[in-house]
Amino acid sequence: MPTVTRRQTLAMGAGAFVAAMLAGRVPVQAQTDTLTIAFNVNLPSFDPTVGTSAVNPTIQAIYRSIFDQFVGQKPDLSFEPGLLTGWGWNEDKSQVWMEVREGVTWHDGSPFTPADVVWSLERAAKPETGNPIQFVWSKIGNFSVDGNRITADVLSFEPTLFKWMAFLTGYVLPKDYYERVGPEGFEAAPIGTGPYMVDAYEGNSFLRLKANADYWGGKPAFETVVFKFVTDATSRVAEIESGASDITLEVPYEEYDRLVAKDGLEGVATPISDIGMIFIRNTDPMLDKNVRLAAHHAIDKQAIVDRLLRGYGVPIDTLEAPEYDAFDPSIEVPHDPDKAKALLAESGYGPDNPVRFTIQTTRGLKPKDYEMIQAIVGMWRRIGIEAEIEVYEVAKHFELRAGHALAPAAFYNWGNAIADPTTSTGFAMFGPSPHSSWKTDDVDARIGPLWGEADEEKRIQGWKDVSAYVAEQGYVIPVLQYVQPIVFKDTLKVTPNVSGALQPTLVEPAA
Repeated sequence: MPTVTRRQTLAMGAGAFVAAMLAGRVPVQAQTDTLTIAFNVNLPSFDPTVGTSAVNPTIQAIYRSIFDQFVGQKPDLSFEPGLLTGWGWNEDKSQVWMEVREGVTWHDGSPFTPADVVWSLERAAKPETGNPIQFVWSKIGNFSVDGNRITADVLSFEPTLFKWMAFLTGYVLPKDYYERVGPEGFEAAPIGTGPYMVDAYEGNSFLRLKANADYWGGKPAFETVVFKFVTDATSRVAEIESGASDITLEVPYEEYDRLVAKDGLEGVATPISDIGMIFIRNTDPMLDKNVRLAAHHAIDKQAIVDRLLRGYGVPIDTLEAPEYDAFDPSIEVPHDPDKAKALLAESGYGPDNPVRFTIQTTRGLKPKDYEMIQAIVGMWRRIGIEAEIEVYEVAKHFELRAGHALAPAAFYNWGNAIADPTTSTGFAMFGPSPHSSWKTDDVDARIGPLWGEADEEKRIQGWKDVSAYVAEQGYVIPVLQYVQPIVFKDTLKVTPNVSGALQPTLVEPAA
């Protein structure tokens, strides 16, 4: 009879753990070849190319474990060969070319071929497939294959095409297998070419992966990886402190400082490409520019970083973080409560006649996300804004955002691991994008021409101009660039990932 520790039972909940143990779906003894991660989001879908989960930056840690991307990305965000070993444009940028890696197999043992790459790109480009980034993938077509070299026509120039091949939805799926089993069959038994293979899955509870011994990049360090879905931050602290999990992320910063001071635990806290921001929706009362700008000027971002986040964060005033290509430090929206009050007064509002709206937020997805919104609501109250807080899961945020049904204000963490302005300001502010909340013609007219701008210097300056206009109009409220806290047992060595993706391949036993 296997030994079940009290820690394991407490961590999963006795009923769920015992049921899973009896089904043979979780490890029942601590093993040095097993890595257990207390993860901060659930996995709603295995297909990394469709639906709202495909654009959740956090889930990429799981997707990159099972599937490979067209282009790889190092922890410092630089690009490297993935399933493509080479890529580029012809001289006049009317065609693209791609060299496909040889000697790769799918998890079922079948060979990976250029046909898989072509099929994956064509499928991603079809609107009916449901790829949220379809409008990027549809920019190339008319593929031809010669040996391991693929060429395609540029139907509409997309300067970030190859960057996207290392980003959200940029995964290669198995053509023959997917066509044989269909979407439901793929969800039931997904296969990829990645470093780990799916071994067991219990929705909202855990995912167990087994090492791919034939992985083209070399067998990973751990034979087994268990993602335990622990969406509550307090529970993640308990997971790592009790020893039930080996590593966790996104814990409150005061807990991070406390935990890393304990014997047996270590940590890393690294600025990442994620930013915390408040979406504004073009609906009452946000149609009033004075209300929007007052809400922004009222927020003391530095105080939030210093008092709530213990200094772990960088205040920002645009959707471009300092590491992004179009960051412009001259664009500022300073904390100025007197100006905020004056703006509200112009529209007839004030503490005696407050403007009222709802602000939505997650709670525990990011350190102090809910508490930050509590603090902001308190700052707003002092100038004449009464905001009611509504808490939801991040999956609900995606659903509402896709349907243009967010509250007038909604807090969110935006990931931009390729640091391009199109994937920050662009998708967050362009009306036709399913990822935007503010949708008006004036913004779209400024953004539209930049999508296909071939002059890189002109393109980046254009995005800086858009950022300045958005700040002047108050169409979004950027708050801060995140620092990601990761806590782990001192028996491990962790390479921090600037993208924020806690990939098992970046964890190994300490020497």
